[in-house]
Formats: sequence, C-alpha cells, structure tokens
Amino acid sequence: MSAVVFRWRGFLFLPLVVVFLVWGRPSVRSFVIGFIVALFGEALRIWGVGYAGGTTRSSEVCAPYLVTAGPYGYVENPLYLGNFIMGFGFFLMSCGVVSLWTRLLFLVLLLFFYSLIYGAIIPLEESYLLTQFGDGYHRYAQAVHRLLPRKTPYHPALGTFSWAVIGRSEVHTLIYFALMTIIMYAKIIL
Repeated sequence: MSAVVFRWRGFLFLPLVVVFLVWGRPSVRSFVIGFIVALFGEALRIWGVGYAGGTTRSSEVCAPYLVTAGPYGYVENPLYLGNFIMGFGFFLMSCGVVSLWTRLLFLVLLLFFYSLIYGAIIPLEESYLLTQFGDGYHRYAQAVHRLLPRKTPYHPALGTFSWAVIGRSEVHTLIYFALMTIIMYAKIIL
C-alpha cells in the first residue's frame, strides 16, 4: 500500500487543492500572509531538491547516496516539511472570509491528507534507506528528526547543491504553485 501511495503522491493532494480552490474565500490580508508562508515552503523544497537531485520525482523509492547536507542536515524530510508549509500557506490564503467552521474543516482536511500520505511514505523511505545505507543511515536517523528541524546541522554533511537539477525536478511544483496563487488572487479581484 505504501508503494502505491508513494507512486501517486503528487496526485493524492488534488482533493484538498480542489476544496481550497472551490470553497476558499481569500481576502487581501489572508492572501498576502498565506503567500509568504507558501513561498517559504517552496523555498525549502527548492533547497532540498538542489541537494537530493532528480530522484525526488521518481515513482519508486530510490537514492544513489545518503544526503545529509543542506536542509537534510537539519531535518530528514525537508521536501515533505516544505510541502506542509506550502499547504499551510494555501490554507491560510483560502481562509480570508470564511466561517470559523469552514476554517476548522480546512485545517482538519489539511492535517488528515498530510498525515495519511506522509504516514505511509516516510516509513517506506526509511526502510529503503536503512537497507541501502545501513549504519550510516541509522546514525543519521537517530540524530535528525523526520519533520522537526534541529538547531545545528548534522555532521558529516554529505551531498552538494545543484541549481541545474532544480530546473528539471521542481518545474511542476513551481507551475502548481503559480496556478494556485493566480487562482486565489483572481478570487479576490473577481
């Protein structure tokens, strides 16, 4: 089941996106605050993809080497944390002029989708990394939390940053980010 969730992870958030786009009612204030938060999430993703490389878009769990540099020195899953921050930004964006109950529903749906999807994916990836990298991954996992950043970077820092891989691997997320932002902005001015 986890492998299926991993393969389709990019599409499994679609119902949540539809809820935010259809029932969300941004205000100028909620749009600006949400945009800043979502942008921070996307920046974290870009930083992570720059270190992890093209394997972040694969349909199966794979890693040619253990990355512990960049954001991976602070948190084991910076892309998933970035996704959550981005999703939370779009949640904030969509909650401008909706009722408290609608906000609570949006928040419950956000937490449900992220917990369900990443609750399946993260253990699958951890199992793979432990099998692939053994004690090196075990030491890393003991020192670096899955989603809560540490104060100082993990050592040794393994991996290098590449801007080139971002253009290939992050373009879809950037397009989705732009579309979501444009639609939310259009809901304010129309």
